[in-house]
Amino acid sequence: MIFKHADVVFPDGVRRADIRTEGERIAEIAPELFGEEEIDCAGMTVFPGLIDMHVHLREPGFEKKEDIASGCAAAVKGGFTQICCMPNTNPVTDNKVVVSYILSRAKEVGLCKVRPVGAITKGQEGKELAAIGAMKAAGAVALSEDGRTVENAKIMALAMQYASDFGLICLCHCEDKALVDGGVVNEGYYSTLTGLKGSIRAAEDAIVAREICLSESLGIPVHICHVSTYSGIELIRSAKSRGVKVTAESCPHYFTLTDEAIAGFDTNTKVNPPIREERDRAAVVEGLRDGTIDCIVTDHAPHHADDKNVEYNLAAFGISGIETSFALSYTQLVKGGVLTLPELADRMSRNPARILGLEGGEIAVGKRADLTVVDLKKEWTIDPAEFVSKGKNTPFTGRKVSGRVKYTVVDGTIRYEEKEA
Repeated sequence: MIFKHADVVFPDGVRRADIRTEGERIAEIAPELFGEEEIDCAGMTVFPGLIDMHVHLREPGFEKKEDIASGCAAAVKGGFTQICCMPNTNPVTDNKVVVSYILSRAKEVGLCKVRPVGAITKGQEGKELAAIGAMKAAGAVALSEDGRTVENAKIMALAMQYASDFGLICLCHCEDKALVDGGVVNEGYYSTLTGLKGSIRAAEDAIVAREICLSESLGIPVHICHVSTYSGIELIRSAKSRGVKVTAESCPHYFTLTDEAIAGFDTNTKVNPPIREERDRAAVVEGLRDGTIDCIVTDHAPHHADDKNVEYNLAAFGISGIETSFALSYTQLVKGGVLTLPELADRMSRNPARILGLEGGEIAVGKRADLTVVDLKKEWTIDPAEFVSKGKNTPFTGRKVSGRVKYTVVDGTIRYEEKEA
């Protein structure tokens, strides 16, 4: 295939070029190429295939919310060629059997590349390390307790050391449950206004600080998941400045929304960690701008309507975000003058690949032909009724955004093409 007349996002800028793929790889990039199968990309922009290093596919065990087939369909519609699925399944992804099952199902589905993330401890109970080496051999690309924190610092230190021996990194959900104390929203003006129990920033920051201290003491990399506080971002910025091997991610809902969104008691705004105040939102934006925050992820957390159509305190945490992430990020950050297109590609593709040691994140001859082709001028309105994910739980219903995925190419094969209405 030849993708013609495209604006191609390279690390050093955006240039008009044609891209020829051959098999699973990029064979040639030149100002003008010709072949039998040509796709006219005039007016479109080609990014390296997007990589989401933090999603929940729910299978095995919670297929009512999402399964690997629906999650992968949502991923390619959102422009993602690789996704990393978290281990809080049933049974927990804490052994080679579940890792192998996920990879087998993903291969059957045949859409995007699914990269399983194994649990740090058996059953995510925080007591005993999981079978890390066996999971790595089966295909796990990282470790996480996502949804939980390893409360015992000694066990966490051992996990980081053991994971490092196998070339894996721990992706850390930072939440001191004792400090959360049942909180469901950010503690502040709007928690007081609504009467909803608040969670203080320190609940997140205390564990961010602990993981940084462990990383610095051990000399082992660590990754901070879905950072949401200005103070946590400052801890990460300071650590990076002195050479600590810490990386971090955040999500579109943390740089587009503030906790004012909870005032209407819409349970689609209930997420963990909670959406916080304007000071925090602005800090996430600045962290993405200056590189303190390395990656934009979705923390795609699809839920069945029954999980959200209840009182706020009883509703499940999470947002279904994989189909809206690119458009929200482009609209808020690039059109908003925060990031350039190459910087957006870094946050959504190159950096996730680098942190996890995945092949991807680059458009170059000989590299995997993973491409995301987008019409940046296309304006559209977010409507969960159009989601292919089983999860329709989004706080962005009715929001106007720019940037529509036209093609998602995985290993040289078009796995998604937008059909004109």
